[in-house]
Amino acid sequence: MVSPVGRAREAPRVRLREVLLEWTRIGAVGFGGPPAHVALLRELCVGRRGWLDEEQFEDAVAATNLLPGPASTQLAIFCAWRVGGRTGALVGGLGFIAPGLVLIIALAALLLSGSPPDWLLGAGAGAGAAVAAVAVRAGADLLPASQRRTHGAQRARWMLYLLLGAAAAATVGPWLVLVLLGCGLAELGLRGSGPRLASIVPWPLAAMGSAAFGALAWTALKVGALSYGGGFVIIPLMQADAVEVNGWMTSTEFLNAVALGQVTPGPVVQTVAVVGYAAAGLGGALLAAFVAFAPSFVFVLLGAQRFERLTANRGVRAFLDGAGPAAIGAILGSAVPLALALEEPWQYAILAAAAVALLLLSRGVVVTLVAAGGAGALAVLAGAAVPA
Repeated sequence: MVSPVGRAREAPRVRLREVLLEWTRIGAVGFGGPPAHVALLRELCVGRRGWLDEEQFEDAVAATNLLPGPASTQLAIFCAWRVGGRTGALVGGLGFIAPGLVLIIALAALLLSGSPPDWLLGAGAGAGAAVAAVAVRAGADLLPASQRRTHGAQRARWMLYLLLGAAAAATVGPWLVLVLLGCGLAELGLRGSGPRLASIVPWPLAAMGSAAFGALAWTALKVGALSYGGGFVIIPLMQADAVEVNGWMTSTEFLNAVALGQVTPGPVVQTVAVVGYAAAGLGGALLAAFVAFAPSFVFVLLGAQRFERLTANRGVRAFLDGAGPAAIGAILGSAVPLALALEEPWQYAILAAAAVALLLLSRGVVVTLVAAGGAGALAVLAGAAVPA
């Protein structure tokens, strides 16, 4: 039987110009995070153009979800690789990332400038106030699928990993990455799958981690290469570095950055560009984005031909069965420092309203954040204090 990867290599290559246009379009309209990105990629590659069949696309989703870092970005790069080879992966990946990155850097420059208007500060503070509720929603959405993969004695370990991740995110942010890795390695050891994992997965993490990129590059690297679960797990990985350890941002500015990452199109990982801008201006934003997204390109370009084996590898599955629930716990636990970062009573009122909208009424994240931003702008225009 011909593997999905083999079938993809036999298919005619798509012109690079078409890859650039289509993937840039998805990057520009991809509001709503990974679920929207997956739907748009499926509609393009399977439904509208027929470049991939359903089985190939599902294999791609499964493989990229086993990798650390932003899964939807890796899926976009992988699909571009399938239809355009290595050059197509580079062109498609950059097209997918660029629109949101340009927009978020422009908004960061506006919000972090010396004298932004009060209404804009209020909008940022209002949207930022809702972020803790968004974190809880993001973690809660991931819980059922993760729990369904557990059986027997593994369920107790799943709960332990979940609690460890939550506690680490709530208390020891800078060391969270060690907890995620430790949970993954613990599950790997308990199942005795270490040699099988090392023989198949082309992890370039050790080499990357030894490079002297500086504090900003290390923060971005953790986001792009060590954030098992992707998405919102980047928040606790960044918060301690950006606010407490290095002092690049205030707590309010960090909340604004997270909100910007949610309301702009493209991957949520682009939030790291706002942190980079706060640390070192435009150069810092570009450096942070480059370092954060580089592992996604490396994983796909070096390992795409082995993705089918990756999805079936017991060692990889064991590691992610440990790191995965810890990452979900970290997402849930990140709500604690995010909520504690709020300064004004009106922000807590917005947080409560956002929690009702997201957790009880199941409203969309982008709509809720936009509404929270509008409420914050109105509050400040009405005379409410602007958070420092």
